[in-house]
Amino acid sequence: MMAPLPFGWIQKIKNSMALEPLKVPSDLPLGELQKEVHDWISKHGVRYFNELTNMAQLTEEVGEVARIIARRYGEQSEKESDKAKDLGEELSDVLFVVLCLANQTGTDLQAAFDKKMNVKRERDHDRHHNNEKLK
Repeated sequence: MMAPLPFGWIQKIKNSMALEPLKVPSDLPLGELQKEVHDWISKHGVRYFNELTNMAQLTEEVGEVARIIARRYGEQSEKESDKAKDLGEELSDVLFVVLCLANQTGTDLQAAFDKKMNVKRERDHDRHHNNEKLK
């Protein structure tokens, strides 16, 4: 089954993502990251895990970030075994899986991010300045 996507054709075979050339604007920061992840998957990962597996992985990685935040910056005490954990590394794990999901669903993250920031600039320009709770 072939499905058209913004970056070309990606063929689904037996609930897995076949690797086709990724066509995103690689001259933009998120496009470069999407290409780097796609290249890594092509060379080392064989194929993308299916979307449901990647969603479960994303949830797992976000949980690891939450654990560090809750224990390091929140009210929970930090276990000795958690003190060596690198928040940046865990956030990068989240980003990697998000980039995988974007690639396999044909999402141009740079375009989506730019669109979202424009909405936030227009809709939320004064919203937070006028929020009494934040003063």
